[in-house]
Amino acid sequence: MDIKPLRYFIAIAKTESFTKAAQQLGVAQPAVSMAIKKLEADLGLTLIHRADRNIGLTDEGKKLLIHAEKIIQATDDALLEMSELKGLSQGEVRVGIPSMLGSYYFPPILMAFRHKYPTITLKVIEGGTWQLQKMLENGELDLSVIVAETLPDGLETQALIREEMLVTIATDHPFSQLEKISPEAFFDEELVMFKEGYFHRRIVDKLAKACKKTPKIGFETNLIPLIKSITQQGFGISTLLAMVIEEDDNLITRSFDPPIWLDLGIAWRKDSYLSKANRAFLEFVNEHGRYKRRQ
Repeated sequence: MDIKPLRYFIAIAKTESFTKAAQQLGVAQPAVSMAIKKLEADLGLTLIHRADRNIGLTDEGKKLLIHAEKIIQATDDALLEMSELKGLSQGEVRVGIPSMLGSYYFPPILMAFRHKYPTITLKVIEGGTWQLQKMLENGELDLSVIVAETLPDGLETQALIREEMLVTIATDHPFSQLEKISPEAFFDEELVMFKEGYFHRRIVDKLAKACKKTPKIGFETNLIPLIKSITQQGFGISTLLAMVIEEDDNLITRSFDPPIWLDLGIAWRKDSYLSKANRAFLEFVNEHGRYKRRQ
């Protein structure tokens, strides 16, 4: 249905005059009259009483008025929202971020984005990369950080960051005397690991399978401060990204032999419409979170 006749109909109902309605709408009166006649013909109903100079709505017209006002309001709201999105004055970004990046890499980027686009809503969902990837594929997220090497056909990705996975140990651990740690030696130790579904855990499980070792996991937690604390006290060793280790952590890191690098990207669905708000976020991340390669 063309909604223009509904606008004419509402104007007539409010002004109780074809002439005043036409003036209010800025159109010729014959155009208004013809539009209403066509609307009535399409519906097969008489909507307006035309008795001498008295204009009023029929019972059917009164019922249509209720719906017409809702339709016009919804249409105007939609047009306004679309217009504002052109200028990025409104919008929503639903992005999935793994725990480690959510705590140590993204906070300054997210705060800077909010400062630049204060009316765009940011919904950040934290979880394991596998869980987030499934949420992205199911349409529950617009964007998500994933491990680039596991990119499925239905997703596109933009390079985000390249970080080394480092063996993380207490300052007095025997590994502190070594420059690099072999996977075999790593798996001989009791480990403090992320739970299944997190990219760190998947890489470690893959590495264990490659060297035919069974990981001796003493602690499982997704809480990075707890992983650090357990490792500091010598109850196990772990592996963390370089960005997570701070000077006052009282921890030592060593590279694997050979080194293990993770290429992380921010992904979206190929078959979905990427809104202006989401494209603005991608561009912002690309500009402010430059792809880092630490080799």
